[in-house]
Amino acid sequence: MATILVIGASRGIGLEFTRQYSAEGAQVVGTARSDGGLAAVRAAGAEALPLDVLDEAAVAAFGAQVARRAIDVAIINAGVYGPRVSAVTPPGSAEFDLVMRTNVRAPMQLMAALAPSVVSARGRMAIISSRMGSTSLMSSSAGWLYRASKAAVNAAVKAASLELGPRGIVCIAFHPGWVRTDMGGADADIDVATSVSGMRRVLDAANESHNGKFLNYNGEQLSW
Repeated sequence: MATILVIGASRGIGLEFTRQYSAEGAQVVGTARSDGGLAAVRAAGAEALPLDVLDEAAVAAFGAQVARRAIDVAIINAGVYGPRVSAVTPPGSAEFDLVMRTNVRAPMQLMAALAPSVVSARGRMAIISSRMGSTSLMSSSAGWLYRASKAAVNAAVKAASLELGPRGIVCIAFHPGWVRTDMGGADADIDVATSVSGMRRVLDAANESHNGKFLNYNGEQLSW
């Protein structure tokens, strides 16, 4: 039975990963910050563990807590968009800190903390990024703080892949598509089930050739 860890599992893409993997009989562990979020994870059929990804000590303790488990797939999904601006508007310090700590610092800490457990299973580590973080594909300045954070986490995934790949981990940065979630909005292109089903197919087939790649939810390779 595969063991799946979903960081940020209480809603949206994370909750759908939890539902789909649980429905197929995997042993799923999902994290959330609030009591309500933990209840949603349990209702989806998973073991629920509390975790605030902005708490450095909590992330380190969580890594130690799961160190005894071999994790086949770790999905780092927690993220925030930040100010929804359509121009080059200077972000406030609080906005900048929240977006960068959530979208960059937390995944970097989690990749390091979870690596031993994923190495044990020679598993896969997926970070939910965004096409908005691609510098070569960028055609708009909208959400430029979010774009900058996703470009930064893409670089972190690539760097991690160079160290963790030889240890047996496949590291992937995913663009989940423009998904109808609280973040993506009602006018987005695809529903959350389509996005997650696609990423799961990619993860199921992933091998060392996928390590360090930036992939669309349908498996298409994207340029950094």
